[in-house]
Amino acid sequence: MSFDELLRDLQEGASAQAAGIRRGYGGPPARAVSVRSGLARLRCASLLKPLYAWVTAAHYPDYERWRRHAEPAVVVSSNADTLNLWLAVGPGVILDDIYRRTGVGWALPNGDLSRFGSVEVAADEVATAYAALAQTAAAGDPVAGTILGWMREVTGEQQFGAREALRSSEAGIKCGWYGAPDEAVLRTHAVAVLPRGGTRVTVVVGMTAQPYTDPREREIYRARVTEGLPVEGEHEKVAGGLLRGLMLNTLTELGHRRAS
Repeated sequence: MSFDELLRDLQEGASAQAAGIRRGYGGPPARAVSVRSGLARLRCASLLKPLYAWVTAAHYPDYERWRRHAEPAVVVSSNADTLNLWLAVGPGVILDDIYRRTGVGWALPNGDLSRFGSVEVAADEVATAYAALAQTAAAGDPVAGTILGWMREVTGEQQFGAREALRSSEAGIKCGWYGAPDEAVLRTHAVAVLPRGGTRVTVVVGMTAQPYTDPREREIYRARVTEGLPVEGEHEKVAGGLLRGLMLNTLTELGHRRAS
């Protein structure tokens, strides 16, 4: 299904974005693709957790203490551990460091600065930042390499079938999913870093905000969130197919050779 087919049937009030980057020394010319329908920027949910983990390592004098929080923040998307990193180092410092390392600048969320998932991003920015992370890992940065290794450990419902859709069992995946009380949508996002060898890298990103207005469904969703129960299944129902379609089309447009 083409981008046009995926996007033209979006419900009123929905937003969707996709972006990808293919680049690296010794490979074909750099290539990028992006598409958007709806809002130009979306709240990031947990999509940036590996980037937060990457830049906070330098601010922890104790590596094991950093790892104790960074690993679950990436592998199982632990909000409590992410919040520890976010507040211990400081959101301004974290976002400034991401800008310094990747060239991508994001603003602090309005209001409560403890809400790390309220940073607003665009898919092409996310792709650029993760490409920088991947190429830094390829150049020998041990922390960046560790982060990508953890992304390859993300499994089950938390990767929304992205590896299977992209046919890359070794892809590093991170997804973000949430529906805040002040929103009438569910946000479901994903980034995939595909191995290519050397400093070559391919990154694809899909981001969606799908209407979620049924009062009863919203009540059940909020109750599950409050009780700490998983809600990935609801996000899969609302946006899983769209998310995978956006990512697969992006990979195809980049001309990346997928395993058969």
